[in-house]
Amino acid sequence: IHILDEREKEVIIGRFGLDNEEERTQRKVSRELGTSCSYVSRIEKRALLKLFHEFYRKNENTIKN
Repeated sequence: IHILDEREKEVIIGRFGLDNEEERTQRKVSRELGTSCSYVSRIEKRALLKLFHEFYRKNENTIKN
């Protein structure tokens, strides 16, 4: 999660209940951040793609070694 910017971290932590927080809907996260649901959705998608690519990159390096 260290590869995400602060806004992306807030969205991912809120949406998936990380750091012992309760999972929240996009609507609830958007209200807390003062943004629209569609913006939260875009942030969430971008953050998940970043995490996927980082995971894939690290696994690819592990397999090569």
